[in-house]
Amino acid sequence: MKTKRRSVPRTLAFGTVAAIAALGATPVISYAQDLATDDPVLQRIWEEGMNRSQIESLSQVLLDEIGPRLTASPGMERAQQWAVETLRGWGVDARLEEYGTWEGWDRGPSHVDLVAPRVRSLEGRILAWSPGTGGRPVEGGVAYPPQIDTPEDWRSFVGSVNGKWVMLSFPEPTCRAGEQWAEFGMPESIEAMEASRREAEQRWNQNLAQSGSQDARRRDLHAQLEEAGAAGIITSQWPGSYGTTRVFNAYNRRTPTFELGCEDYGLVYRLAANGQEPILRVTAESENRGEVPVFNVIGEIPGTEMPDQYVMLSAHYDSWEGGSGATDNGSGSVLMLETMRILKQAYPNPKRTILIGLWSGEEQGLNGSRAFTEDHPEVVEGLQALWNQDNGTGRIVRLSAQGLVGATPSIASWMSKVPSEVSRHVELTLPGTPGGGGSDYASFVCYGAPAFSLSALSWDYSSHTWHTHRDTFDKLVMDDLKNNAVLTASLTYLAADDPQFVDRTRREVMSGRMGQAMPWPECQPATRSSRDSSRMQ
Repeated sequence: MKTKRRSVPRTLAFGTVAAIAALGATPVISYAQDLATDDPVLQRIWEEGMNRSQIESLSQVLLDEIGPRLTASPGMERAQQWAVETLRGWGVDARLEEYGTWEGWDRGPSHVDLVAPRVRSLEGRILAWSPGTGGRPVEGGVAYPPQIDTPEDWRSFVGSVNGKWVMLSFPEPTCRAGEQWAEFGMPESIEAMEASRREAEQRWNQNLAQSGSQDARRRDLHAQLEEAGAAGIITSQWPGSYGTTRVFNAYNRRTPTFELGCEDYGLVYRLAANGQEPILRVTAESENRGEVPVFNVIGEIPGTEMPDQYVMLSAHYDSWEGGSGATDNGSGSVLMLETMRILKQAYPNPKRTILIGLWSGEEQGLNGSRAFTEDHPEVVEGLQALWNQDNGTGRIVRLSAQGLVGATPSIASWMSKVPSEVSRHVELTLPGTPGGGGSDYASFVCYGAPAFSLSALSWDYSSHTWHTHRDTFDKLVMDDLKNNAVLTASLTYLAADDPQFVDRTRREVMSGRMGQAMPWPECQPATRSSRDSSRMQ
């Protein structure tokens, strides 16, 4: 029977369950016969995405064979060339589009060992853009900031670091996850541990604050220590889950910066704090390539009736360098590639032009997508809809109209036609509020263009894979990604085929308890060179 549709309230989850059939030993998901049976394109999208998916094979090549995609690295260049060749192989017109330059860097092998007072190979690696050791082992003792009450105390400490590895991150007293404490800890133990941690972290931060640094990220302290002859910098950023470390970039350019996992960082700190004189040996190779060109990947299926109006698939292609960049944002990038493949098969002659943008430089400040909007005002002006995905491997569960009151009927109409097996997970927030800069859709929203974020279930994204060295292929959930590809392809087709151009009327943005009017997010200029950047993380 037909599913009855209610009028669309401000927040609504759509859906019923589609039929699932098994043919032989291979499970085949059948099209939901009670929905949109008069639309052969939606049926072809479903069958192509569910039964002939290439999500897994695309992900394996990108994440295992090519690996991480640091902006301006050879890994990014290989990934971009592969994407262009893959799109062209499907009959999609694809190109690399240069938007500026960035500091190029290439990683070689790196290894960190404790060699005294005992031997242990440590879990760690040099950070992005860090110099190496020329492939030679460099040994040194360990120093950390002592009690510092004045800038003079800091200067005295700096004078003592020659030849030493300097610890600049707070050493966690425990690397046991918080949920374990909550489940097993005695209340008094939990309270004592939390109080001890707060006090120790406050003292550590106060010591660094007394250095006289005016930089919230302490980049100037790294430079001072490098100038004083330190062997290099040791960091550790623990997100709170077992075995994970945040991996960002180095600030210094003459001596190495490397990170250690929470447990090994704590080990080295305790040895140093107890006078047991740890010695670390670091061997690392890297190459600074100077300022090199950087590109976005752009693919296009031309529109047959309204070629100057656009539906765009959007994901940032760059990643940090610790893992494979699987959930940030290989999953979103492969989703958009698979969506283009499905559409080329199921909807090869769209009424509007369908574009894909795989952006570079998102992690340095949305640079690639911001540059695209500056270089292509015609796309911004003619944008019917943009779908961006950038928060992990899970099923898409939220879609906001980004404060565009006029876009609300269009989104609701499109979603009502999407097969319920994939739409039933999605909560609509209509009209919502405009995003200010969390991902590349914000580069378009600031112009008032209809660019929407496809937000997914967490799957421990924030606590475990976001910017960590555990962000690897095995974390992908293939069934969720198949679901997302059918959803995204269906929405793209419906937006491209809609006879109406999306209304861009904006809501008045309110904020705070007093309901004060807030300005619409302002568009920020693209940073097109690392020489002009203050956004290195």
